[in-house]
Amino acid sequence: MTEVKLTLQEADALVMDVLRANGADEANARAVADTVMAAERDVCHSHGIFRIPGYVASLKSGKVNGKANPKIEKIAPGVLQADAERGFAPLALERGRQPLIDLAREQGIAALAIRNMHHFAALWVEVEPIAEAGLAAFAWTAATPMVAPAGGTKPLFGTNPMAFAWPRKDGSSMAFDMATAATARGEIMIMARDGKQAPPGAGIDAEGNPTTDPNAILAGAQLPFGGYKGSAIAMMIELLVGALIGDKLSFEAGEADIKDGGPPPGGELMIAIDPNRFGDPEGWLAHGEKLFAAMKAQEGLRLPGERRHQNRLKTPKDGIVLPKSLYDTVCGLRG
Repeated sequence: MTEVKLTLQEADALVMDVLRANGADEANARAVADTVMAAERDVCHSHGIFRIPGYVASLKSGKVNGKANPKIEKIAPGVLQADAERGFAPLALERGRQPLIDLAREQGIAALAIRNMHHFAALWVEVEPIAEAGLAAFAWTAATPMVAPAGGTKPLFGTNPMAFAWPRKDGSSMAFDMATAATARGEIMIMARDGKQAPPGAGIDAEGNPTTDPNAILAGAQLPFGGYKGSAIAMMIELLVGALIGDKLSFEAGEADIKDGGPPPGGELMIAIDPNRFGDPEGWLAHGEKLFAAMKAQEGLRLPGERRHQNRLKTPKDGIVLPKSLYDTVCGLRG
């Protein structure tokens, strides 16, 4: 595959040019670009520039409001609500982050419910800054029907990712981000693009037969990780980001989506916890580090997110590499 190498600065400028040329104002373009470039920096290709054609498709179709001005409102002592105004999620998340941190420090625990948004990104980008501010953080969101529940053969759940982040003593964080599907949707799409096979258990074809053909999975259904265990967690997330906060379940988002290739409508729930306001204000940080040290004592073990942090140190020097076909497609969207 022919590839193109870019510096982070060159890639960021390209992303900003494309988003602005297709109807995003400066604030929305900057928030989306920051999210996309965080993924590229950490070598998370499935949520990086690979997603830009989808962002642009939703701007062009009018599904997404590229000039959204998200509003944050306190609706209960420990609950904030953000109206994303049909915009992409990153700007609403950016505006809600500090109020969520402040409220969690005040209350001990706080929630941010984001409604009326379009989400297309990795969740670790959203929880890491909260952990780096000294709080533990959770995030959940849904999507459109892609995953068959355990025992079923038709898509009903989204890939329904969840993320958790915990502060580290050096000011960084331990963060994991995982789909409740056995394989992330973007990874299946990249496998299809690159002519690779999906791992066994990733999905089924349109007739419900197990398959490792990513194109057949995209036409059929993905499967939850761990069978009924992942399926139950996916159901829980549907309830948290749909029924609880008053936004769409995945199948409702599928019915409402115009299928332009961009992010679907939906909601997100975040929870932040201040460990200083719980049971061990003097020792919680060291206690967490004790667990991490015990894990790392096992040869070959890597903490969640550790590879991302290693990539983060290398990418500013090494730059990023894109398939030339993707680079040409994105350049063609500059208008």
